[in-house]
Amino acid sequence: MTVFFYQRERRIKTAAARQLRFQSNNASLELQALQAQMDPHFIFNSLNAIHHYILTTSTELASLYLTRFAKLMRFTITNVNKELIKLDEDIEALELYLQLENLRFQEKFAYQVEVAPEVKGLTMLVPPLIIQPYVQRAIWHHLLQRPEDKGGQLNIHIGRKDNQLYIKVEDNGVRASIPNLAADHRRQAVVIAAARLHMLGNKFQINTHITEEELLDEQYEHRGNAVMIHIGGTLQEPA
Repeated sequence: MTVFFYQRERRIKTAAARQLRFQSNNASLELQALQAQMDPHFIFNSLNAIHHYILTTSTELASLYLTRFAKLMRFTITNVNKELIKLDEDIEALELYLQLENLRFQEKFAYQVEVAPEVKGLTMLVPPLIIQPYVQRAIWHHLLQRPEDKGGQLNIHIGRKDNQLYIKVEDNGVRASIPNLAADHRRQAVVIAAARLHMLGNKFQINTHITEEELLDEQYEHRGNAVMIHIGGTLQEPA
């Protein structure tokens, strides 16, 4: 009887320690995610752009830029400590980010966000800010490094297949950019996003993984890059 209670107590302590480690790792990743999303280069450049519009263009355009910037910052601060949010909320934040970057680099690239009908009918749950790091990397590492001043294209497709949510980020940019301080920060954001996704999969016992590939043309020459984020279909609510 004494051995039984000893083993039971040890199992309880082991489970409690495991749960504590999970919570500690999750909190650490949330803090790192906030630090990664609050990219100082993006914030500084956005504020500079707003200042530029005030001085040289129009207060109306500056007001629009400032409103979108404020909404994105509020979303980041409000939701970064949440484990899951609705997919449409994350897409809304992604749209704000894309609008801001496109406003600054409108001659460099265009973008399109497509949500499949089968996804629109469901309330899907995803980790907050899970798409944005990959989009940011596509813009800064690939599209803005193109030798051409125009013609960059970024496509984000969100769909559902075999009870899995998938998010595809595709661009026609270069293979990679030259590493620098800003690039290291954006690379870190992608690593953190992948770690959060992996932890989510372990907790809910669902399949989560990320695949990347180089896109080739008919002559097997580089024509772009693609990344696919896969999340198992259990993280959803009735519409």
